[in-house]
Amino acid sequence: MKKQRVVVGMSGGVDSSVTAWLLKEQGYDVVGLFMKNWEDDDDSEYCSTRQDWIDVVSVADLIGIDVEAVNFAAEYKDRVFAEFLREYSAGRTPNPDVLCNAEIKFKAFLDHAVELGAQTIATGHYARVRQTDDGLFQLLKATDLSKDQSYFLHRLNQHQLSRTIFPLGEMPKTEVREIAARIGLPNAKKKDSTGICFIGERPFRDFLNRYLPTQPGPMKTPDGRVVGEHIGLAFYTLGQRKGIGLGGSRDSTGDPWFAAAKDIADNTLYVVQGHDHPWLLSHTLHSGNASWVAGEPPPAGTVCAAKTRYRQSDAACRFSRDSNDSEAQFGLTFDEAQWAVTPGQSAVLYAGDICLGGGIIDRALIAEPVVASLA
Repeated sequence: MKKQRVVVGMSGGVDSSVTAWLLKEQGYDVVGLFMKNWEDDDDSEYCSTRQDWIDVVSVADLIGIDVEAVNFAAEYKDRVFAEFLREYSAGRTPNPDVLCNAEIKFKAFLDHAVELGAQTIATGHYARVRQTDDGLFQLLKATDLSKDQSYFLHRLNQHQLSRTIFPLGEMPKTEVREIAARIGLPNAKKKDSTGICFIGERPFRDFLNRYLPTQPGPMKTPDGRVVGEHIGLAFYTLGQRKGIGLGGSRDSTGDPWFAAAKDIADNTLYVVQGHDHPWLLSHTLHSGNASWVAGEPPPAGTVCAAKTRYRQSDAACRFSRDSNDSEAQFGLTFDEAQWAVTPGQSAVLYAGDICLGGGIIDRALIAEPVVASLA
């Protein structure tokens, strides 16, 4: 009987390498696919494409699979990076990994895998897929919650999930490392990547400045006092502490400064002192551009949990539909105030371990709003 072909997205890292080995051991016809999605400074110290490709080839040779390289740089620039720059230009803080997964890793990559004769694709993400009795595909958190990546995958749809395998979803990261060492993978001790999707780890402000102009403006406190100058609203995110430039400027409280709000119309960055300042706390948010794993949103009034940033515990909340009743827009009201809810980031909903989907945060209601143009 002909083996089922699965194409594995291989990045050169340990997770995708162990994924390929596990599927080979399970009897699949495994083909590795290395995606090249960034070309602007491919030879810089921050872009590891060349070394990553060497690692992929070395792993493929060790475990005995074919591997191919494919260039999706044009698709990445049009579908992901252009939106990334538009969001930053608008003073928002996007999450490129979310869009990259939906548009590149599980769309362009999936389409290419089908052309290679694959029935399914696989990646080294820490998440799970489960099919219900009625044929619905659910996206579940990984069993290793410290590594769970369902937040970044919440925009996947039924078609994408039906063709996807996540072999690491039931495994702790420690076991993945142990397998890599035991079978002698050349990248067993390679450091996990933490940079922007496909762009790598680099000084972010310098990188962003290559594509967006600086537009200096005042830094003000909630009472309107000017305490400094920012270099451009695009270069700051709400809740940011480091890099504001006010480290030595403290009042009698001695509390550190945080970016708290942006007035886009006046090009003003509002800063506050103290981690728990009211301007950093929100009970309610509104999101747009929603995507629902099951194809439709939960009923209005549903009690669920949500994350407004990746490294955050689930927070109890109530789901509501916005006044226009659009499936693409929704509101969340939290039992406890959430810290530094940031426009441009994703609000992702959960029912226990099941990821329901989510949307892009448009605005959050802070305790003491200043002007309507605050972002």
